[in-house]
Amino acid sequence: MPKPDASEDELRRTITTCLDLDNPRSFFLYAGAGSGKTRAVVEAMKIFRCRYGTRFRQSGQKVAVITYTNAACDEIRRRIDFDPIFEVSTIHSFAWEQIRSYHKDISAWLRLRLAQDIKELQEKQAAGRAGTKAAAEREVQIASKEKRLQHLYTIKQFTYNPNGENIGKNSLNHAEVIALSASFIAERPLMRRVMIRKHPVFLIDESQDTQKDLIDAFFGLQAEYPDEFCLSLFGDTMQRIYADGKVGLEEAVPDDWQQPAITINYRCPQRVIRLLNRIRSEADGAEQKPCDGAIEGAIRLFLAGDGDDIDKAAVEASAAKCMAEVTSDEKWADWRSVKVLTLEHHMASRRGGFDRFFEPLYKISKFKTGLLDGTLSGLAFFAQQVLPLIRARQFEDRFAVAQVVKDFSPLISPDSLKESKASLEDVRSAGRCVEELYALWDNDADPTLLEVLAKIDDSGLFAIPEVFAPILYRATPAQEAEQAAAEDAEDDRNPAVDAWEEALSAPFSQLQSYVDYISDDSPFGTHQGIKGLQFPRVMVILDDSEARGNLFQYDKLFGAKAPTATDMKNEADGKETSIDRVRRLFYVTCSRAQESLAVVIYTNEPDKVATHLSKIGWFQDDEIIRM
Repeated sequence: MPKPDASEDELRRTITTCLDLDNPRSFFLYAGAGSGKTRAVVEAMKIFRCRYGTRFRQSGQKVAVITYTNAACDEIRRRIDFDPIFEVSTIHSFAWEQIRSYHKDISAWLRLRLAQDIKELQEKQAAGRAGTKAAAEREVQIASKEKRLQHLYTIKQFTYNPNGENIGKNSLNHAEVIALSASFIAERPLMRRVMIRKHPVFLIDESQDTQKDLIDAFFGLQAEYPDEFCLSLFGDTMQRIYADGKVGLEEAVPDDWQQPAITINYRCPQRVIRLLNRIRSEADGAEQKPCDGAIEGAIRLFLAGDGDDIDKAAVEASAAKCMAEVTSDEKWADWRSVKVLTLEHHMASRRGGFDRFFEPLYKISKFKTGLLDGTLSGLAFFAQQVLPLIRARQFEDRFAVAQVVKDFSPLISPDSLKESKASLEDVRSAGRCVEELYALWDNDADPTLLEVLAKIDDSGLFAIPEVFAPILYRATPAQEAEQAAAEDAEDDRNPAVDAWEEALSAPFSQLQSYVDYISDDSPFGTHQGIKGLQFPRVMVILDDSEARGNLFQYDKLFGAKAPTATDMKNEADGKETSIDRVRRLFYVTCSRAQESLAVVIYTNEPDKVATHLSKIGWFQDDEIIRM
């Protein structure tokens, strides 16, 4: 639970005391929803610059500032006038900068990891049924990893792009860079010395969502060098939305750290803040206060039945109409002025028209984080290469088409053209490949992603990510005949490959809708896409039937269902429960509202939900509306 709120002067004094290079003290600044956390980060940077700017410019040292998105990086850089004493980056960019010169060590680490992966696959192969599709796919995976293992001995330098797809024998993927960085920092004394000498101060924004192994490595670094290194964490564990963030971050903060707090909410109206405090009361009891002059605002809970016969679009339109009347705000009647937030992404995928692509991948637990933030291996290939190419061709933007091909196509890469005896013909050939690909859209067709992938593979227009190799193998005529001749055992399949195969059977247009969704360019928002954002009018939609009662069971949070035995055991053991996860997600979405908030719940137990939420004080009786 955070310490009492500090005034601006007290907070400034605390940060100034901690950011003392001669006597540093690490701190965790609790900054709740709408509290101006980014402003606090920038304030800390300005305090440091006033005292040590000249010293750092002369020594070449830098303050490492790690935040969550590229957009947040750009905003922070702008606010501190692009001062070079601050190295502002995302966690992936920062991790790569720490390891990018250790090529031999990276190679050795990868050799061990690949050998272990190959061994595990071979063991599964030996235990599985011969002649099945899964066995054939494992052979492809083993061959691919063995090929990469062999290539490692010829690679002198590794490459990595933190903002895109990493393809090529010398490329590292996102997960590898994070794992390598965490491992090296934790295990290599020389690297730790180099890091604190170059970056004696770390400021980490959204620390609750920073990958747990890296956070643990940073904690270890601070514990080893408390007199030389200041680790400054900014965040709020109630707003942790990624599965790979550190559970119990605040509890892990050492007792000798400072723990100031900002508990004023400058974003939300008073009624929403009271709701947020009630939601949080059963988590850590932390409360926020409204800022001076905050409006009262309005909230309403709409309870609708659940079932196949329910017209959910009509229910949600009716709720918006009611909000327009309650708030005297006609903009509620215009969906372009309302932000619709779905706590379960299946709901948005169906409403947004990309469910055939999204849902198969979302079923795979290890895919979820990468699917929601766009870093899942294979996504950038479509989102940053294929989709921009097709969009450019549709608008007949020849310059944009040429730029995509120039940036990504191996057909006209500098090395390829250098070795070619007919470089002009190679360029023309690449142009023909583009036209052959675009022909898939003739007569207003909407080709499947697999058809697009196969056409690119045939032409060599782009390098195909390794993750798609098993799917392309399945799609060969010989393999199709083999699959038709043999039935696979249910326990001898590769769920990840099956998921990608199903997702790639979706029309290409669904990929475009998915990209709009995770980029926050659709009427629907993801938890990831709305981090740090705010909207005047917010509608939160909850529907257990669409969530399929898996990780997110809202009926439990709202009293319609009792906690399971697993929930009670986890709670008794001090572990996170499914109710904890749902509470955090509900809190985050409700905290986006600047003026008014509508919550729409689909449930088979509307009476239980209404009674429970009224009893625990989340909603008043006159704020609950039956649909």
